[in-house]
Amino acid sequence: MANILVVEDETIIRNALRRLLERHDFLVTEAGSVDEACKNDLTEFDLIISDLRLPGAEGTEMITRAPETPVLIMTSYASMRSAVDAMKLGAQDYIAKPFDHDEMVQTVKRILQQTQTQQTINQDTTGSTKGRATQLGQMVGQCAPMQQLYKQILKIAPTPVTVLIHGESGTGKELAAKAIHDHSSRAKAPMISVNCAAIPESLIESELFGHERGAFTGAVSARQGLVEAADGGTLFLDEIGELPMEAQARLLRVIQEREVRRVGTVHSRKVDIRLIAATHRNLQELVETGQFREDLYYRLQVIELKIPPLRVRGDDVLMIAEVLLDNYAKRMEVDTPNLSAQARQLISEYHWPGNVRELENAMQRALILSEGPEIDAAVLNIKARRPLVVQAGRAEPVAPVTNANSPAPTDGTVFEDASLEDYFVQFVLEHEEQMSETELAQKLGISRKNLWERRQRLGIPRRKGGKG
Repeated sequence: MANILVVEDETIIRNALRRLLERHDFLVTEAGSVDEACKNDLTEFDLIISDLRLPGAEGTEMITRAPETPVLIMTSYASMRSAVDAMKLGAQDYIAKPFDHDEMVQTVKRILQQTQTQQTINQDTTGSTKGRATQLGQMVGQCAPMQQLYKQILKIAPTPVTVLIHGESGTGKELAAKAIHDHSSRAKAPMISVNCAAIPESLIESELFGHERGAFTGAVSARQGLVEAADGGTLFLDEIGELPMEAQARLLRVIQEREVRRVGTVHSRKVDIRLIAATHRNLQELVETGQFREDLYYRLQVIELKIPPLRVRGDDVLMIAEVLLDNYAKRMEVDTPNLSAQARQLISEYHWPGNVRELENAMQRALILSEGPEIDAAVLNIKARRPLVVQAGRAEPVAPVTNANSPAPTDGTVFEDASLEDYFVQFVLEHEEQMSETELAQKLGISRKNLWERRQRLGIPRRKGGKG
């Protein structure tokens, strides 16, 4: 049961807040000023809720008086300046008075959950894995890079700053964005996710910013854009490096002016969004080659996060595989099978060029094809696949992974049990410079959208210098 200190000089508000929190099984101690609050042992409290304007000293003084305890600031001066100042001084979050009861309870629970997760992460001070947090949101892992990522997310989530997430395809950039959103004050508002590379260039501006009736052929009615749909919440732009230059200019205006203008109108609409962007590409290199706006880049890189690829995460691979197996087994309403020793070894040694997304596919396929209570290495069907190493923005196939039960191929030998994905990789790498994306898709017998999705999963993004 969490112990909360309420510091509020108005008796009516203080009593009402105490009753509200007690109805939700919190222990509450009251104080009418900072001096009165400090008569208590502040280390005993899990959370301090303090009014900003108090007699004697302001409520932000509680931040320095209790540096190890999260402080939630209440203010009737609901200006962004008051909130930002409080956050800069170290407040965990702020809430405007008069506050909504549900909003207050949800904010309190969220801060307490954040604090508990952070304390679990901070327990790892000896370098051992004991005590490490194994999960944040839907992200799973306890390796050192993930522990650092968890800390960064919990630190920046309550702030309103723009975040740029870097990481290879399939590493879980959207899960990191979701964790930031869920641990922010916007958690109850929508998070709108947009894959900039999956929307045709001719439609991207209309999809993002909306359009008015008659703005172009086929616009039979006005339509709200995805930026407007995220008003009050979070807008997540995945693969921001694929955004066309014209759309980049419009997005820059949204960030700078906090307003959006639909296609076909001169009138702007105010929007309140928290922007999170993600990319697997080097935006600074795109800026240098004129493919990405420099001013937009510097607007996006306020805070940068790096998602580690699966191949450097050590034992996290097996942990994630077991979690995925358990989740899929529950969905299919079957018992969760065990991984054989050979299967565990193969999963640990494989390069996983498609990262977590490829691991998800492998676990789901293995669960469907396996017979009995154990998954054998043969069912995984990954020994024949050639991992991809991305160098200078281009994926290159390397020698296939082998194990003790599979003969090593010799020079000039065709890899007989090569998978369809191997064929896809080889075909794309050999022909992408001579063929357009449409021609590649037609030759492979798939749609352009399916071609793009496979490129992302296998770590072979389209080269900017190639044909369109």
